[in-house]
Amino acid sequence: MNILVTGGAGFIGANLVHYLLRDAEEDLGMSVSKVVNLDLLTYAGNLSNLVDVETDPRHVFVAGSITDRSLVRRLLEDYQIDAVMHLAAESHVDRSIDEPDEFIETNVVGTFRLLDEFRRYLNGKKNRAGYRFLHVSTDEVYGSLGPHDAAFSEKTSYSPNSPYSASKAGSDHLARAYFHTYEVPVVTTNCSNNYGPYQFPEKLLPLMIGRILKGETLPVYGDGTQIRDWLYVGDHVRGLTMALTRGKVGETYVIGGKCEKKNIEVVRQLIDVVGELAPGSVWKTPEEIISFVADRPGHDLRYAIDPSKITTELGWEPKENFSSGLRKTVQWYLDHQDWVSSIEDGSYQGQRLGVLA
Repeated sequence: MNILVTGGAGFIGANLVHYLLRDAEEDLGMSVSKVVNLDLLTYAGNLSNLVDVETDPRHVFVAGSITDRSLVRRLLEDYQIDAVMHLAAESHVDRSIDEPDEFIETNVVGTFRLLDEFRRYLNGKKNRAGYRFLHVSTDEVYGSLGPHDAAFSEKTSYSPNSPYSASKAGSDHLARAYFHTYEVPVVTTNCSNNYGPYQFPEKLLPLMIGRILKGETLPVYGDGTQIRDWLYVGDHVRGLTMALTRGKVGETYVIGGKCEKKNIEVVRQLIDVVGELAPGSVWKTPEEIISFVADRPGHDLRYAIDPSKITTELGWEPKENFSSGLRKTVQWYLDHQDWVSSIEDGSYQGQRLGVLA
């Protein structure tokens, strides 16, 4: 397959590119001829995430935006793309609260233009069999669960509560509409909270790892009782690839780690793992270094996913539990402090980053 991956220099995107080029054939019998990686290289895009594949002749990196119709059209035609795996998105809730415009432009307008160019591209094909458009979304489109509510499934009604989740909900509806109206072969996935290598250091786990190593306080929203379903990124990208190759067009598959944890539990477990893998780095008790801060506006209480459909229909299961995935994640950040430093000082992009202050 010739695959166009959007957002492939970001966290999940880079892990996906690595998986497609390294493991997909052995795991799924999938032969990848070319991965065309389109990324605008905003703050979350990082070319150093792709160092391990930069000499692979099957990988082509293109700096550009999904909102650029002419660029998307040229890539589809020049590389005779068989499948689009659409991950490019603005994704940080706090940023969406401060600057929602960019989220609407990228997540809604960008997805629309990408879908529309793929529709036009397919109109020139005599046979659409084998073509796919995988639209990658989030469980946040479903809103917030109560403590005893059933987990999100493919049948859960949409109820987004932030500009980010609303923009992703809009993109999901566009993907659905393009399948039903134009017969674009769309498959949609909605995932729970990812963690693992290459995650931008403003997200919870890498942010806390960095602060623990520096002996800084760990800011936790509210009382820390918000619950998230944690999914190791390696399991997620395998699920995405299975949805692309085995999923039924027009269908949605929710992907979760079957691992609900309160944020405060995650932080406490993280302190223990960092202390174990980096002896001497933790010299205060959790009570001394955890600081509860004012809660995020509209903060959802609980997310949880029931992945029964993708398990039953496609054969996907998470390989990592939270303990094993967390150890892998902490060890990766310990082994890649130069990567973290380049983001903190802005040298990865030639500008200073203020989010970690």
